[in-house]
Amino acid sequence: MSNDGSHLSHVYRSSIGIGKVIEISNGAFERISRILSRAEIGGCVMTGFELIATHLPILTVVVPLIAGFLTPIVGWIDRRLPWYWVMLAMFVVLLIAGNNLVTVINSGTIQYKLGGWDPPFGIEYVIDLLNGFVCLIIAFIAFMVSIYSKESVKKEVPGKTTPFYSVFLLLITGLMGMTITGDIFNFYVFLEISSLTAYALIAMGDRGDGVVASFNYLIMGTVAASFILLGIGYLYAVTGTLNMADMQNLLPSIYQNKVVLAALAFFMVGFSIKVGLFPLHAWLPDAYTHAPSTASALIAGLMTKVGAYAMIRFMFGVFTPDFVITTTGMTNILAWAAALAIIVGSVLAIAQSDIKRMLAYSSISQIGYILLGVGLANMIGMEGGLLHVLNHALMKCALFLVAGAIFYKTGIRNLYQFKGLGKKMPVTTTVFMIAALSMIGVPGTVGFTSKWYLALGSVDAGQWIFVFVILLSSLLNIVYFWRVFDNIWFGHPHEIEHIKKDEAPLTMLAPMVILALLCVFFGLFAYYPVHYVIEPLSVELLKLGGMP
Repeated sequence: MSNDGSHLSHVYRSSIGIGKVIEISNGAFERISRILSRAEIGGCVMTGFELIATHLPILTVVVPLIAGFLTPIVGWIDRRLPWYWVMLAMFVVLLIAGNNLVTVINSGTIQYKLGGWDPPFGIEYVIDLLNGFVCLIIAFIAFMVSIYSKESVKKEVPGKTTPFYSVFLLLITGLMGMTITGDIFNFYVFLEISSLTAYALIAMGDRGDGVVASFNYLIMGTVAASFILLGIGYLYAVTGTLNMADMQNLLPSIYQNKVVLAALAFFMVGFSIKVGLFPLHAWLPDAYTHAPSTASALIAGLMTKVGAYAMIRFMFGVFTPDFVITTTGMTNILAWAAALAIIVGSVLAIAQSDIKRMLAYSSISQIGYILLGVGLANMIGMEGGLLHVLNHALMKCALFLVAGAIFYKTGIRNLYQFKGLGKKMPVTTTVFMIAALSMIGVPGTVGFTSKWYLALGSVDAGQWIFVFVILLSSLLNIVYFWRVFDNIWFGHPHEIEHIKKDEAPLTMLAPMVILALLCVFFGLFAYYPVHYVIEPLSVELLKLGGMP
C-alpha cells in the first residue's frame, strides 16, 4: 500500500511538473507571438508584417545570399531539390522586388540604414526608380532562367548541379547588392562577388573552352575592377566619405580639382569593360559562347545591364548632370563610342556561324543602344536608353534560352545546320523569331519603341548621324537574323532528319514563350513602363541628379 501511495505521489508530482512546463511554454509562446505581432521601432509600434515590410530592401540581398549558402545542404538532402530551392528563392526575391518598385512609385524613395547606423558611418541601402526598375528586371530574368535551368543544367553540367545553383544565387546576390547599395565601397564588394561568381559559372561550360573563356574574363574583369577601385579611392581622398549621396553634395565645390576628373575617367573605363563596350569587349564573345546555356542567358540578360546601371548611377548619382554633360563633355564621348559599338557589333555578328557567338556579338551592338541613350543626355534619348535596358534583357535572354533549347534537343549550335528546324521545333523557333524581330526593331515589339525613342532623341540633339547609325544597324540585324530564318523555315533538314518532331521540355519552353510574349506586350503597351517608371526616372536623372 505504501508503495502504491509512493507511486501515486510520484505521478502527481510529475504531472504538476509537466503542467508547469506546459504553462511556462504557453506563456513563452504568447510572449513570442506578441513580439512577432507587435514590435516597437523608433518609438513606433509595428505589426509583424509591417516589421517585415520595413526590412524588404535588405531582403533582396539577404534571401539569395542565405539561399546560396544553404544550397549545398539542400543538395545533400536530395540532389533533385536544388532546382526547386533556387526557383523558390528567386520567386520570393521577385515578389520583394516588385513590392519595392510599387512602393517607390506610390510613396517615393526607400532608404534603409543597415544596423540603424546613419550614413556616412553606416551603410545605407537606397531604392529609387532607377534601381527599383533594374532590381525588378534582375529578379524576373533570374526567375525565368531558374525555371528553364532544370534539364539544361542536368545535361550541360552533369554532376555539378548543386554548386551551379549555389553560385547562381550568389551571382544574384552580387547583382542585387550592386544595384541597391548607397555606399560606394559596398558597391565594389558586391561588384567583386558578382564577378567571381560569373567567372565560376562560365568555367563550368564547354570543358576546356569554358575555363579559358573564364580566365580571359577574369583578366579583363580584374583590370576593370582596378580602374573602378582607383576611382573610388580618388573620390574618397577628396570628399572623405563613401556615401554616394554625400559625395554628390560635396563634389560640385571641388570640380576644379583634377583628381575628380581622373576619378570619372577611371570609372568610365572600368564600366566600359564591364559592359563590353567596343573596343573593350574582348572578354565577352568567348564568355557568352562557352558558358553553359543557362549561364549564358543569365549573364547576357543581366550582367551588362547592371554594368550600364552602374555607369548611369555614377554619372548622374555620384557626379552631377552638369559635370558629365557640360563641364567634361563625357556624355558626348559616350554617345560616339556607343554609335561605333552599334555598327561594329552588328558587322561582327554577320561573320559568325555559331548561334551563341552571333548573339554575343549582337550584344555588343545592343549595349551600344543603351549607352547611346545615356550619351544623348536629353529626355527622350534617356527614355529610349532606359527602355532598351528592359528590351535587351527580355529579348537577349529569350534568344540565348532558345539557343540552349536547340542545343539540348539536337546538340547543334552551327546555324547553317538548323535547316528545317522550324518543322521539328515550331514553338521554339517562333520564340526565336519574335525575339529577333524585337531586336531588329519591327513595329509592335518593344525593340521598335526603344529605337524610335533613340531616333527622336538623336534628332532632338541635332545628331542625324545617330539616326543613320540606328537605321543601318537595324538593316545589319536583318542580315544576320535572316540567315537563321532562312535555314530554320526554308532549309531541308539534312543534319537533323533523325530527330523527331519534338519540343524542349515544358520547363524550358514556358520561360521562352513568356519572354517572347512580353517583347510584344511591352511593344504594344509601352505606355505603362514609360509613364510610371522611365519618364519620371529620366527627369530625376537629368534634372535632379541621382540618389537623394
